[in-house]
Amino acid sequence: MKIYTRKGDSGDTSLFGGQRVSKDHLRVQAYGSVDELNSVLGLVLASLPPELEDWRGALLEIQSDLFTLGANLATPETGAARPKHIPDLLESRVTALEGSIDKLDEELTPLRAFILPGGTESAAALHLARNVCRRAERRVVVLSRCGELEPVMLKYINRLSDFLFTLARAANARQGVPDSEWHPEPER
Repeated sequence: MKIYTRKGDSGDTSLFGGQRVSKDHLRVQAYGSVDELNSVLGLVLASLPPELEDWRGALLEIQSDLFTLGANLATPETGAARPKHIPDLLESRVTALEGSIDKLDEELTPLRAFILPGGTESAAALHLARNVCRRAERRVVVLSRCGELEPVMLKYINRLSDFLFTLARAANARQGVPDSEWHPEPER
């Protein structure tokens, strides 16, 4: 099977079910941003230090969730029948993220200020993933206003950004690097 088809050379692409849309369609932007997030998580995984290796399974599971989310975003609500091979994104995945956040919070000092992205290389990569996640969330929100999306999709991507933020803080803590707090300059 060739990787190129030439079908998108005029600026359009197919959704699941065969419907053709422009490559700048809201649906394509939403699942494209989710795919970008998945790639950033691949970078996080590729550079995990030994202190964070126990997170590998959870991050791989999240990458799988993101494929599920992307497949659902690439499937129009109306028109062609939904392909049987596309699983639903389950509410239990949101609950799992919440449980992971709560568990990680036990390792961390309470937040007292806004945190500047950075610290260790792992934490910086996780902050980047969080920012890409927020952009994907904005794209999914726009799409949700134009059609029916399962509410779990918005919940999941919102909770995922919270998880990535907490993971970035935990990466710094486990590697002995304090978070940098933002302290605004006093007015002059």
